[in-house]
Amino acid sequence: MNTEHDMRMQAGRLRELAEEAERFNAASNCACRLIRATGWESMPEERWPAELMELQGTLRDASIDEPTFEEFHPAGTRYDSPDAPIALNFFPFNRCDVYRCTRCLLPALRYTEYGGYYVDPRARCVRSALIVD
Repeated sequence: MNTEHDMRMQAGRLRELAEEAERFNAASNCACRLIRATGWESMPEERWPAELMELQGTLRDASIDEPTFEEFHPAGTRYDSPDAPIALNFFPFNRCDVYRCTRCLLPALRYTEYGGYYVDPRARCVRSALIVD
C-alpha cells in the first residue's frame, strides 16, 4: 500500500516526467490545454481536465505541518512569472500535487490558494529547464 510519504516526488523524478513530455512534444495540440498554464493559472474544477489527468505524486512533505510561504526567485521573477524556478521546497511548490496528462504526458502541478474570502485551485505545467534542486 502506498503512503503519502511513498508518493513524495523528488526533483529528479519531476524532471524525468517533464523531459519525457518534451520529447513526446504533443502538448500543444492536446485537449488538456495545460501547456498554456505557464504561470500559476486559476483552474477551477470545471476547467481542470480531470478525465485526462493521472496523479503521479506530491511535492508536499508529510512531516511538515505548515510548509513555508517563502518563495524562491533568485533572478527577480515573481510568483506568476512563466520563467519562475520550480523550487520544490518553496511556496507554492511545497503544497502541490503532481499530475500527468494521459494523452500528451505533460506534467502539471496543482495546489489550492486560500485567501481571506476565496478558494482558488491553480495549475502550472512543468518545464524541465525550470526545475531546481
